[in-house]
Amino acid sequence: MSACVFCAIVAGTAEADLVLEEDDFVAFLDRRPVFKGHVLLVPREHVVTLPDLPAGLRDGFLGAAQRLATAVVDGLGAQGSFVAMNNVVSQSVAHLHLHVVPRTKGDGLRGFFWPRTTYADADERAQYAARLRAVLE
Repeated sequence: MSACVFCAIVAGTAEADLVLEEDDFVAFLDRRPVFKGHVLLVPREHVVTLPDLPAGLRDGFLGAAQRLATAVVDGLGAQGSFVAMNNVVSQSVAHLHLHVVPRTKGDGLRGFFWPRTTYADADERAQYAARLRAVLE
């Protein structure tokens, strides 16, 4: 799927701050994070929604999500995480992606309203990615 930005990230033809690279999955920082350190996990294979995910990838996908949820705590000092995905409705990119958002008590996130923030620059983004990679290795 040449028009899919996540497929381009997986292929290495689009820039991203990679956090995790596995045979079947890639995780990278969201460019418009809810909070800094917000990660997107995607299958390398172009799959649009969770019901489309092949059975053979389900356990690995959830395992990678668990590791990322742990990494935002251990690597970024978050108190916990918010893990979510959309299927079609509100899915900004038509490629299955799971959000792992670092959370702290009193961070202001309420319900399903997802305010977005920005990184100061590419260096700050790279520092967050490096901190997460360090605990995932």
